[in-house]
Amino acid sequence: MTLHSADGLLFALARSAALTVALSLTISHPAWAAEDPAPAGQAMSPLPTATHGEFDDSCTMGLASGQTVKTDCSVNWTGEDGKVYCFSSEASKAAFLKSPADNLKKARDFVASRRAVAAAGAKDFTEEDINKRVDEVIAERSKDGAFVFHDPKLDTDLHLVFDKIKVVRGMSGYGWFANVIFNDKDEPKKQYAIDFWFKPDGNELKLMDIRVQKGPKRDGDSWFLVTRLPVAWWWLPVQEHPGDMEVTRAWHVMSAIHNYIAANKTADGALVIKDEKTGETVPLEFVEMHQPVRRLKSDGQYFACTDFRKVGSKDEYYDIDFWVDEKTGKLTVGNVKMHKVPVQEDGVWSQVPRYTFDKLEFDVTN
Repeated sequence: MTLHSADGLLFALARSAALTVALSLTISHPAWAAEDPAPAGQAMSPLPTATHGEFDDSCTMGLASGQTVKTDCSVNWTGEDGKVYCFSSEASKAAFLKSPADNLKKARDFVASRRAVAAAGAKDFTEEDINKRVDEVIAERSKDGAFVFHDPKLDTDLHLVFDKIKVVRGMSGYGWFANVIFNDKDEPKKQYAIDFWFKPDGNELKLMDIRVQKGPKRDGDSWFLVTRLPVAWWWLPVQEHPGDMEVTRAWHVMSAIHNYIAANKTADGALVIKDEKTGETVPLEFVEMHQPVRRLKSDGQYFACTDFRKVGSKDEYYDIDFWVDEKTGKLTVGNVKMHKVPVQEDGVWSQVPRYTFDKLEFDVTN
């Protein structure tokens, strides 16, 4: 399967296996026979025929929105040109059919742009490239047969065993995202779905971050996966059933903030932030980013709140605000401010605000 080197809009179903049927209705060819014949007198139900579509079975609505999402083409539509177009879900198909001609043109333009990039000599990454890079990261971070991942939400090291790569998606301008299933080393029934975020760095794929998308929850003697909230920004475009890429959305702003964090963290993974009040520089571990994203009515700046924990501490949490503007035509983090800082009183840590938004007028960005 080829994943174009699109960095584009997010989110899709896991690829399911399709079985090809060779069945002829002419008397000059023998009838199809199963590998395991049915008992005498029992009719056999033919297997479904695999459907193959345009764009190498990628979701057509995803391509129209700048996203490469591979599908099994079980959800499809035949256009007036007689060609079959695939979709990752019924919702994506419904969104496409609201304006099929326009969306088909956008999809073709996007595919053509990726080919132009490849023709210019830029590396055109494939799904196999992403899979290989995931394998490399797992190998680099494995110890005693387990992938060791520090979960910032739980502030603990997880020791995991690789199961499978569930799905790989590419988002134009944003990177590639591999959703990978792991099992807990000591309790195999406990599963985790973990996202690996990569961006191109020349001919290489740079690891930007690793985040837990789904974690285990106990149900009696069993475990099941639940989505961890708040969800990472790269899942939001999928939930929107993609929208207008020309409009600044909350996930665009969140992406700019996450890119800033990834680009400015130390080799140990800490983002060092200066406390403007005390002059102290504090190494912080990124925990999560919150919604909503807000936009100031006065100057158009966006801002979002994030949670960080002081490196080496279990209880000292900071609420950090990132201020983002579009003055250069690109979303850029212009200021980073400590909104709430940890204060200990009678042995208990709490957060005390440094400033409020009481006098600011803003809109919520969806």
